[in-house]
Amino acid sequence: MLARLRSDIQCILDRDPAARSTWEVITCYPGLHAIWLHRPAHWCWHHGLKWLGRFISHFARWFTGIEIHPGAKIGERVFFDHAMGVVVGETAEIGDGCTIYQGVTLGGTSLYKGAKRHPTLGKDVVVSAGAKVLGGFEVGDGAKIGSNAVVIKPVPAGATAVGIPARIIPSKAGQSADVTEPQQARKFTAYGITQEDDPLSQAMRGLIDNASSQEHQIALLWQAIEKLSANAQNKDCVPCDAAIKEQFEAGKLNELVGK
Repeated sequence: MLARLRSDIQCILDRDPAARSTWEVITCYPGLHAIWLHRPAHWCWHHGLKWLGRFISHFARWFTGIEIHPGAKIGERVFFDHAMGVVVGETAEIGDGCTIYQGVTLGGTSLYKGAKRHPTLGKDVVVSAGAKVLGGFEVGDGAKIGSNAVVIKPVPAGATAVGIPARIIPSKAGQSADVTEPQQARKFTAYGITQEDDPLSQAMRGLIDNASSQEHQIALLWQAIEKLSANAQNKDCVPCDAAIKEQFEAGKLNELVGK
């Protein structure tokens, strides 16, 4: 029991540079208080004391600003950072080492009682501020949910989900982008921020680069035609300068889409 309490405190010291001491974490971190209050509420819920479990949960909501249904399952080393306005549904499951920021909803889309209505988060998942994960699907280990994303389908392990509705960016090597070689130690990514995490920007960059390449090829073709025309002394076929010179500013356009 004491080892688990120490683990709860240490995970906050590891992930929050603003945490200066154990005493500060114990007394001033509502995310920790919400976890500690959830455990007796969860015990009551699964031992036939439904009302008492809901009452403890209700008190925790008033005291911390974090609403966790007593039926939800929460693993070890889970950190609710700031976390005001977080809502965790009855059948939600949060794996070990997850980090959840303020305004997150782990909600359900079904009205059937007893069904798996809320999401299951794997280990070391980061759910950024304002994100909504809705439905009884799984979010794989090491996945990241971007700020204000609305996730309505499963997220593979190590992938990043961004946008409304969320678009999935798979990991490049089939594993979490936060895994480093050779130790395979997971590196924490605050707020789930990763490089190149916008699929629309990636698509726009691809289109821009393709258009630039095509213009370059067209310019080369016109230059070849001009040389052939000059050699044949055909003065009637003279291409315009706009066709010979490349004017497509790929660099500036890529900067606009966030390259």
